[in-house]
Amino acid sequence: MNRFEAEVRARGMTVFAHIDHAAGATTVGLPLRPTELLVFGNAKAGTLLMQSIQTVGIDLPLKALVWQDASGTAWLSYNDPAFLAHRHGVEDADNTSVNAMAAALQAIASKATTAS
Repeated sequence: MNRFEAEVRARGMTVFAHIDHAAGATTVGLPLRPTELLVFGNAKAGTLLMQSIQTVGIDLPLKALVWQDASGTAWLSYNDPAFLAHRHGVEDADNTSVNAMAAALQAIASKATTAS
């Protein structure tokens, strides 16, 4: 998650929250493998989608989840912006802003998950 967050910030996006679900579980005495959520975005890109269909705001800003499975493997999960646009009925779900958001998210994910 640290690499993912650093790349989000390096691309000029805003980080709204970094939530450590495992730490929260610990505070109530429950076990949870490492699970962290990052809430982030770019107001210009998100606003363009919300101008089209405001309900997409329920899924924005973007979110990424880094979690560890039972075998100790770390995973990065997120909803593709094209899926979000389709989910909310954005008429031109294959538009430039959706494609740019998807490409940026893919590039961030790729850089964060590639060993350096």
